[in-house]
Parts: sequence; C-alpha cells; structure tokens
Amino acid sequence: MSTQEQTTPRNSLPPGKMPELRVMPAPSDANVYGDVFGGWIMAQVDIAGSLPATRRSNGRVATVAVNSFVFKNPVFVGDLLSFYADIVKVGNTSITVNVEVYAERNRLQANIVKVTEATLTYVATGPDRKPRPVPPLESLL
Repeated sequence: MSTQEQTTPRNSLPPGKMPELRVMPAPSDANVYGDVFGGWIMAQVDIAGSLPATRRSNGRVATVAVNSFVFKNPVFVGDLLSFYADIVKVGNTSITVNVEVYAERNRLQANIVKVTEATLTYVATGPDRKPRPVPPLESLL
C-alpha cells in the first residue's frame, strides 16, 4: 500500500463487510494532545479479533501472539472506529485473525481513513484454560 493510499481519505468503509466492533474513543482514552493511546487501540483490536475466533472455535479463546501491528494514521477523540476482522488461518488449536481499523472523521463529509492493521493469533481453550482442538467446520453447521 502506498503512502498516498494510507493517508488519502475514502468515501466509504469496506464494501460488503460488517464490522466486528464499532467504538468512539473518549477523552479519557487520549493523551493531553488529543491523540488516542496506542494501547487503547490495541485492546480494542484484540477484542475485535477475538470475536470471529470465538465463533470459529465454538468457545473460549486466549490471545497467544500479536504477529504484526501497524499504526498507519493517528486516532483522535471523536473518531468513530470500525474494526473489521477476518480469519486467515486455522490450525489444530489456533486461529489467526487479520484486523483492519477505519476511522470516520468529520462524519458529515464522509472522511474515512484506515488507521490500523494487525494480525493476531488466538488459541482455543477449554474450561481448564488449556489448549483444545478447534472443531472441524462441519461440526459447527
């Protein structure tokens, strides 16, 4: 993705996809300059990524790795953030999820900016919190 593509506003969110999570950061989520803390964004990305992993594993999951995390643009108090999460790999006990985050700024002017991309790996866990197999797809249908 080019630098221009990263910072050029869009007029719409990704077509044909539903966000896993939508949230608006509050002043308590930002530093004194109004920039939202990266750690707050990371926590929201972890929540968004865990949702499809939980559905696919049919139960509890735990984050075991943050494989990549890129902050492409700052996030400001008042931005409406949309988190899109897609499963990219399923192993015996693990599920890897790609998360993309878009900020809607100046919502009356439809100014949308991609602010974050991340890839996280979750492991399915049982009641004992130990890894358990991810069920085959056919057993979930």
